Amino acid sequence: MDRVFDLLHGKLGWSLLLAAGIAFPFVAGNDYHLTVMSTAYIFALATVGLNLITGYTGQFNLAHAGFMAVGAYTVGILTVDHGVPFWVAFALSGVVAAVLGFFIGIVSLRLKGHYFSIFTLCVGYIMYLVIEKWEGLTHGTVGIIGIPSPSPIGPLQFESPRELYYLVLFFLAVGMWAMHRIVNSLMGRSFVAVRNSEDLAEALGINLMRTKVIAFVLSVFYAGLAGGLYAGFVRFLGPSVAGVEHTFDMTMYMLIGGIGTMFGPLLGALAMPWLTQYLQFLQEYRFVVFGPLLVMLVIFLPYGVVGSVLQWRARRLSRRAAAASRAAPQGSAQLSAQEGGHA
Repeated sequence: MDRVFDLLHGKLGWSLLLAAGIAFPFVAGNDYHLTVMSTAYIFALATVGLNLITGYTGQFNLAHAGFMAVGAYTVGILTVDHGVPFWVAFALSGVVAAVLGFFIGIVSLRLKGHYFSIFTLCVGYIMYLVIEKWEGLTHGTVGIIGIPSPSPIGPLQFESPRELYYLVLFFLAVGMWAMHRIVNSLMGRSFVAVRNSEDLAEALGINLMRTKVIAFVLSVFYAGLAGGLYAGFVRFLGPSVAGVEHTFDMTMYMLIGGIGTMFGPLLGALAMPWLTQYLQFLQEYRFVVFGPLLVMLVIFLPYGVVGSVLQWRARRLSRRAAAASRAAPQGSAQLSAQEGGHA
């Protein structure tokens, strides 16, 4: 059982998941299903970024949707107003979000706990107001219309929903691979050390401010790239992209799947949009339905689905190791007794 779990949780599991993503268009009923899944992939990429700063570093950034909007509007403004090629604008979407995140991070990360979260909530609302009011740059409430689709790359075209689906899947796969490398590196261990105890991390020689700023910048870089993909996929932008409710949605994805895990946020980001689609008849009672469900999840699965499975397996292995350690002295004592009897 443990061997099977290790295989599914390792490269084999990720390979099977990627294969399922590649095969999905062949079993999807129509283009609408492809659109729903593609949008879920985009928000999954942003959620993975939020999980880095929140789940692995312990800093809850409530402006994450604002940074996603920065990436989206970077693509929209550059392509529509200035005629910049899509891929150049897309590359800049992550860079612009990261640069802005660096300056906001060196200010906001001096705060701790809920003070940091409240500060970033204000930053996110300021981003929303700037997008809504600065009509000369962002087109205000009218929004940006006519964003071009991603330019062809050689023989690869990105016009149909299926082609756009595979494009978004590619970036999600690359983003997950890069995040796996980050969290399993020495830098990733520094992030976890800061989350577990800032005092202990500092005593071990970790530069707290530098570590948290790096995590923040990487996190919003993911949000910016997700926003750039969103702009090229939807091809219309409005101020609502920066709404804090998107950050709360991504937070819900992390809590459901398992915050501070690799697979958990991805699971939550892919499962919840489909659950919402199949419960559209309850749209008016969305919070009445999802609120109690989320409360029950936090009570009975406080580590999320994936996190709770990992916790259960860790406790099981711990009990097995403890039983083996208790059995070892007993076996040694019996062997000694047998040797004494033969003597």
